[in-house]
Amino acid sequence: RFYEKVQALHQDPEASVDNPLLAFSLIKRLHSDWPSVIYSDEATRNTQELHAGLREVEQELPGAEDLDGAARALMRLQDVYALSVPSLAHGLFQRAGPPPLYSPGRRISLSADDCFHVGKVAYDTGDYYHSIAWLEEAVSLFRLSYGSWNLEDRSSLEDALDHLAFSYFMAGNISHALSLSREFLRYADPSNQRVSRNVAKYKKLLEMGTGARDRWDWQGCHGPPPPLSPPHALLGPLSPQPAPEQLLHLGCSYETNSSPYLLLQPAKKEMVRIQPYVALYHDFITDAEAETIKGLAGPWLQRSVVASGEKQQKAEYRISKSAWLKDTADPVVRALDRRIAAVTGLDLRPPYAEYLQVVNYGLGGHYEPHFDHATSTKSPLYRMKSGNRIATIMIYLSAVEAGGSTAFIYANFSVPVVKNAALFWWNLRRNGNGDGDTLHAGCPVLAGDKWVANKWIHEHGQEFRRPCSADPQD
Repeated sequence: RFYEKVQALHQDPEASVDNPLLAFSLIKRLHSDWPSVIYSDEATRNTQELHAGLREVEQELPGAEDLDGAARALMRLQDVYALSVPSLAHGLFQRAGPPPLYSPGRRISLSADDCFHVGKVAYDTGDYYHSIAWLEEAVSLFRLSYGSWNLEDRSSLEDALDHLAFSYFMAGNISHALSLSREFLRYADPSNQRVSRNVAKYKKLLEMGTGARDRWDWQGCHGPPPPLSPPHALLGPLSPQPAPEQLLHLGCSYETNSSPYLLLQPAKKEMVRIQPYVALYHDFITDAEAETIKGLAGPWLQRSVVASGEKQQKAEYRISKSAWLKDTADPVVRALDRRIAAVTGLDLRPPYAEYLQVVNYGLGGHYEPHFDHATSTKSPLYRMKSGNRIATIMIYLSAVEAGGSTAFIYANFSVPVVKNAALFWWNLRRNGNGDGDTLHAGCPVLAGDKWVANKWIHEHGQEFRRPCSADPQD
């Protein structure tokens, strides 16, 4: 039965994880559902063979961190793209009104147990904003199948009601917490003493009036009371749209940048914005070069880190995997460095530029608003002793079906993923100060697999290539 379900869900291995709902269900199935089958009574006669088979592949299967990360990715997509949880559970990427934000070729629905797991991940971190939405959907789906038992389910209507009631209590909706707890006692476990005590406490709180929850000793209730967590916020303050005189300078052109390298094949430049200066170079690399770079980076991909003071560490606001490629890794990387130098007119010789960073943003992968340049002299970026990051060039190595745009927050515009194109911008003004308008974010990937390659160029070595202006403020 398990095999037939997996086969039905994942008939096309090439597209099996493009849909984030399918990716989540696959990760959950491999992490928790499959072991449930392995260790069930029905497998007794084949226990030794099944256990041996599981041991052979156990190291390659997703772990608990992968499963919880996939659940958080669904919550991130829910927040950033304002998606409805009931619609998501039924395979639709729907906002408040039609049309849907994204229409997959094949609808993948989540089970009650799937929704419970997402809600439980939020619940365990005290994020009752999300736990309520997902546990509500779990309760709704469990009610539809009440009385039937599914071998793969680790949770039940009883579990969902229990967690949802306490989530509502912590969110301040005591009357609904009372109603759900009574339903728990009526249908699930009438003899449960803890829930019976909670019912008595909720009734007492309602009698005491508004604000009583904050004064009540919550000890003995189900679960801890961490602080409420608001939904993720991606966008910051917005600036007005470009002035008409700026729009006059926006357009497309063939550029040689006075480089012999570009005489026979000029760069296809699209000016995206004047302030901050952002340009998009179409057809910057070929499909074959993109696949080579992804292939070189694949074996070395590790969870991306961010600069934190004088250290580098993992962070929830950057979800991706990355690897670094030296120009000696392959002639394609060396040729790409030469092309970047020709298009930008900058010196990329060591130590004036960093190695090529290849990044993969998978299920819900994102990078919240940040600057590429260092905003503190204690930043690890200064260990290269070549100054701050003067410019960024980001090459899109793949296409995505939905999401994944690069959003410039203060400048109030975004650039969608354009396969094989390269996005260039100056991080520093000519006077060496950071350009605040370059605050940008990598929006979560709604559907697809986003690959980019970043090249960060430092200010030392560029003194005569991008000289100071006569205006100290420039």
